[in-house]
Amino acid sequence: MSGKRGNGEGSIYPYRNGFAAYVWVDTPEGKRKRKYVYGPTRAVVHEKWVKLHAEASKGPVATSSPTLTQHLAYWIKDVVQADLKPKTAETYAMHVRLYIAPGLGEKRLDKLTVRDVRTWINGLLEQCQCCAQGKDEKRPADQRRCCAIGRCCGQTPSRRTVQDSRAVLRSALTSAMTEELITKNVAGLVKVRSGRKRKPEPWSVEEARTFLEAARQAADPLYPAYVLILVLGFRRGEVLGLTWKNVDLDAGEITVALQLQRINRQLVHDETKTEASTATLPLPQICVTALRLRREAQEIAKRAAGELWTESDFVFTTRYGTPIEPRNFNRAFAARSARAAVRKIRLHDTRHTCGSLLAALDVHPRTAMQILRHSKIAVTMEVYTHIPSEATRRALKKLGKHLGAQDQK
Repeated sequence: MSGKRGNGEGSIYPYRNGFAAYVWVDTPEGKRKRKYVYGPTRAVVHEKWVKLHAEASKGPVATSSPTLTQHLAYWIKDVVQADLKPKTAETYAMHVRLYIAPGLGEKRLDKLTVRDVRTWINGLLEQCQCCAQGKDEKRPADQRRCCAIGRCCGQTPSRRTVQDSRAVLRSALTSAMTEELITKNVAGLVKVRSGRKRKPEPWSVEEARTFLEAARQAADPLYPAYVLILVLGFRRGEVLGLTWKNVDLDAGEITVALQLQRINRQLVHDETKTEASTATLPLPQICVTALRLRREAQEIAKRAAGELWTESDFVFTTRYGTPIEPRNFNRAFAARSARAAVRKIRLHDTRHTCGSLLAALDVHPRTAMQILRHSKIAVTMEVYTHIPSEATRRALKKLGKHLGAQDQK
């Protein structure tokens, strides 16, 4: 075949061991540039050239494509961190760093295929993360016990983790489509079979009461925090982020508006998880009594610390007035559970305990939804219209009476 152009082929020409062509396109940046296509034969290039013309007629076309790693770095910085809450952004960045970039990062964004994503997911399900991330290698030589010495521990990620990683990748590719860098989201075409959810086994009413009574009798400084977690379903961050400004003991009300979290090695005091998480709730007597005890204990600690005291408005602080480290709160809860001789459960499962307590007391699901501050009734129904505040107040009084009869007046 001669190297001359055929009728209607425009810019197709011989190139190296095949052919090439270009089309003038408008880029997403608003510039006019040439976009090239290549192939072994004139027919192949002509087909690509026709498709490129059609694509160019529909809108802007990128003339160069970054690697997936490059796009993910931009996406995390300029999209995720700008639009989402800090903790969510940190979680997305973690999935990118540990799971997505190592497996797919070198792929060109516009060359990523459904097969690439499926192969990556299948490999991730079987890949030991201790080996992949060098966890054992980071330990001192005399403390290495598995992968670094040839004894693979088989620490494969859960299906939920793989599913979340695929969701993060899909979100990143959706952003790339929005910016017209790609035309198809290949991650959305690959499914991951859901793993079975671990069903929490919350404490019974008697176990919760035993735990609170043990903490009260031991004069545990965190007893008021445990009351808020079990009676009102507070999350860890909501308890640690609570300020006296949001507590009105005279009116018997508490406002959940802020949370304390460790994000990127810093303690961040920010608004709550969702709009539904922010609410003003009536305080049952057990909570009022516990918070008054906390205020007295804090004043004693302040006098004892003297000049070492750090002034803040936090309800729960260390003996020097500084915020409580979230992980230390988990450790304290686990230690108190052991000393109270009750079943070991996760701290977050106390929200399920609260839901179970409310259900056991025949509290209407809609009232429980308001107390637990779920955004959807379906979430409340798993652990178990506007409800008048008086109905909420009665429900909390019932719960307080059942758990803390010793505090009722």
